[in-house]
Amino acid sequence: MREDIPVIDLAAVETDAGLARVASELGAACRDVGFFYVVNHGVPSSLVADAFAVSRAFFAMPVAEKLELSVDVVGGNRGYSGFMREALDPTHGRDRKEAFNVGLELAADDPGLRAGEPYRVFNAWPSTPGFRETMLAYFDACLALGGRVHRAFACDLGLDLDYFVDKLARPLATLRLLRYPPEPVGEIGAGAHTDYGNITLLATDGVGGLEVRTRAGQWVAAPSIPGAFVVNIGDCLMRWTNDVYVSTPHRVVSRGGGERYSIAFFLDPNPFANVEAIPSCVAPGERPRYPAILAHEYLRSRLEATYLPGG
Repeated sequence: MREDIPVIDLAAVETDAGLARVASELGAACRDVGFFYVVNHGVPSSLVADAFAVSRAFFAMPVAEKLELSVDVVGGNRGYSGFMREALDPTHGRDRKEAFNVGLELAADDPGLRAGEPYRVFNAWPSTPGFRETMLAYFDACLALGGRVHRAFACDLGLDLDYFVDKLARPLATLRLLRYPPEPVGEIGAGAHTDYGNITLLATDGVGGLEVRTRAGQWVAAPSIPGAFVVNIGDCLMRWTNDVYVSTPHRVVSRGGGERYSIAFFLDPNPFANVEAIPSCVAPGERPRYPAILAHEYLRSRLEATYLPGG
């Protein structure tokens, strides 16, 4: 039910009073269900529509052509992940979906390439007309939105408003196109899981299926709201906040409404960001719940447990 997941208007974040109000609303959602919707987020609706159009065009390509851009070929968690290639919840078998991943676009002389930074590889681009231009514009728009949301997080946590700026510079962010083919009602498209990074910004095509597990253990629907993003906290930010913010299990279950498309933007930090408990999130006299870890080491540990052989 939508009322279990708050809708937060970001229009006021540019003023001090508005930022404080939005930060309070975000903080409450992050401590409770770990999910919220954002509206007036600044990502043009025309860009979202274009992204869905080129996504549909890509997934309509022959499988053999898509496999030429497989994540196994491209590397660095970039490219195409075939149908039933992943298992987010291995107890329910392989996920009944296919995906395509785009990361930070790199120039030929990118310093990260020269330094051998983790996950610094070139994106793979299909021949789909307009694909590269649209996805890069969408990536940049979501990255900017993610920065505004983190500014509100910093306000809520009592930090300098720019606390996360350097930690999100040149991030290990992934823009992921997803297609779930038509399935019988109740079929699991993506098994129950939590996300790995700081936050996820999800746009959906209006076909239902996303479900969120509440603190009470009840699965509730997260229906599509026109013009809104569904946002959830990931495990990395939960770790950073010493479990003050919660990363919530969620899944995709077929409602029998035909194929389903969604676009997720996973905002992971800079690979060398030191993920350690924020001091304001550790109560006096207590110790952090997790040891410090570099962002790329944490991401690698999670990805290696997700991908299965083949496809």
